[in-house]
Amino acid sequence: MLSDIQIKKKIDALSIKLNLGNFQEVISETSLLLKKNKHQVFFNILCLAYQGIKEFAKSEAVMNEALKLNPNNPYFLNNMGTTQHKMGNFTAAEDYFLRGLKIVPNYINVLNNLGNLKRDLDNTDEAISYYKKSLSINPNVIPTLLNISICYQSLGNYTDAKNHLKHLLELDPNFTIADRLLSSMKNYKKDDEHLLEMSKKIDKLKLSEIQLANLFFALGKANEDLKDYNLSFNYYKRGNDILKINSTFNIDEERKNFLKLKNFNYQLNKDFSLNEKRKIIFIVGMPRSGTSLVEQILSSHNDVYGGGELTFLKNTIDSKFLKEKINDNSNIIFQDSHNDYINKISLINNSKKIFTDKTPLNFKYIGFIKKIFPSSKIIICKRNKYDICWSNYKNYFAENLPFNNDLGDLGNYYKLYDDLIKFWEDAYQDELYSMNYSQLINSPEGEIKRLLEFCKLEWDPNCMQHEKNTKTIKTASVTQARKPINKLGLNTSAPFMSFLGELKESINN
Repeated sequence: MLSDIQIKKKIDALSIKLNLGNFQEVISETSLLLKKNKHQVFFNILCLAYQGIKEFAKSEAVMNEALKLNPNNPYFLNNMGTTQHKMGNFTAAEDYFLRGLKIVPNYINVLNNLGNLKRDLDNTDEAISYYKKSLSINPNVIPTLLNISICYQSLGNYTDAKNHLKHLLELDPNFTIADRLLSSMKNYKKDDEHLLEMSKKIDKLKLSEIQLANLFFALGKANEDLKDYNLSFNYYKRGNDILKINSTFNIDEERKNFLKLKNFNYQLNKDFSLNEKRKIIFIVGMPRSGTSLVEQILSSHNDVYGGGELTFLKNTIDSKFLKEKINDNSNIIFQDSHNDYINKISLINNSKKIFTDKTPLNFKYIGFIKKIFPSSKIIICKRNKYDICWSNYKNYFAENLPFNNDLGDLGNYYKLYDDLIKFWEDAYQDELYSMNYSQLINSPEGEIKRLLEFCKLEWDPNCMQHEKNTKTIKTASVTQARKPINKLGLNTSAPFMSFLGELKESINN
């Protein structure tokens, strides 16, 4: 039996490893410790370690065991709520959080996590109210300050977003995520105070690799504003180089995955009779191809609700199709998949409006979409290939889009995307609509009319004033998509073309 002093030493050592991201090591050590001592902190650390490697089912199992021992432990309830949130079980997540809050009404972590849940469900006002309650208890909680600033930014409330980020940086100058977010809402001029502060941090502060990466992306943006393209590119490259080192992305594995999607589509040639419960518009394409703008336009229509970027379709396809073979019961699987998706989006919006899902990488699943949602409309957003790739490279996506951190990988991934889109277009032809970004920018009214006609929507003049749309935007396009249609997004790669030799070679080879 471990003494209290030994337990404390173990907890301190495990916490350091957890913060460093050594999740497998933490899992091995903590699993052994729990066999000898059912200490509550060991359960929590093991749960967080499994969350760190996205093994949410194992994280759930750990918390189930913990809650059997102590069903009213607020820390267990909070961690179980977080796990359920990550698994997409939003109702269950809220239930666990509320149970924890009932036991400890001022539990800051639960308030913050409830805010995150509400933000993901597009209940932004509720999310902000939870964050505000957390900050009323302690105004200096960094995760809450970050989350509320992201919320305000998604609503276009840049003043409050900036104020919270500045307060955060006063508390912790090393928290360079705040610098990067601030840079996305500023247009830098020479001798800008924030730019000078960021430049000093490189040598003045002891920053981790990830902190440096965030700072480099912010400095890249600032110097791009100043039209110092050489310095800007160097900063973007330094940020991406750090992310690349920590990435496990492999373009050969990605090729195999794309081929698997094509091969799987040949198994989907059977028609199924589905009970469709709601009309869906899927907006897909390479990230940074204009999907946010198209959704802003469509969701300005009185009969449309903009759902934003969602993981629901990917999670369903990964779990129900790509890990199994289609069998004689596939019609049941397709109906279950349809129902599961509809149930999840109903937690975001339960009206009769047409629902848009603008997750760009859903371009991979067009064949599945046409079977799970036969009456759905699919819009493929297309943009100049160099503008797309450059915009991906200069934006910080970390592990979400790991192909962005290397110009060679980026060019090769674009080719895989382009090839798969042609495959889907050959297979489904008139059932898909291509929205060309430059045509939309140069002839907005005509393109919007054609878009609405494809979606079987009546003309709505609101679609010509998408900048007045108050819908939250939770993507890197948050500032651009709130502006009236303009030509600022055309030829954005031009000033940097002399630096993009590796990209051009990989795309054109």
